[in-house]
Amino acid sequence: MYAVHLLFAGVWTGSVVFVTWGVLPTARNGDANAAPLASIVGKLKVVSRASALVLLLSGGHLAGTLYTVDSLTGGSRGHLVLTMVALWFLLAALVEIGASKLSGGFDEMKVREPAREARPVLIAASVVACLLLLNGGVLAGGIP
Repeated sequence: MYAVHLLFAGVWTGSVVFVTWGVLPTARNGDANAAPLASIVGKLKVVSRASALVLLLSGGHLAGTLYTVDSLTGGSRGHLVLTMVALWFLLAALVEIGASKLSGGFDEMKVREPAREARPVLIAASVVACLLLLNGGVLAGGIP
């Protein structure tokens, strides 16, 4: 279960970071067309939603088998797990908002303006995604 959880966390993080740092600058410069960007944003949404679902299920399983209510609320590991849940919700929301802003002008073949509007949201999503991986790494490292 750990492997599945970490695999989907890595794929989700990688896709968000790639779109933010690899695709978004191209769109902001106007070097990309709306049609390929629409496809990329669509795939980002699919990866994000699928990863969010798998992480909810696998994380719920892990939390249910490894923790009690007392251990979640009373110790440092539990606090890290609860922080991970909060970051998970935040990442899912930021990706949805950023993808919506980015795809907002595709019907009118606009790319630059939507990319500029989506940039701060997707940067925040990338930071949150990296914080999630860092949090997971601390948990995997065996913090008491």
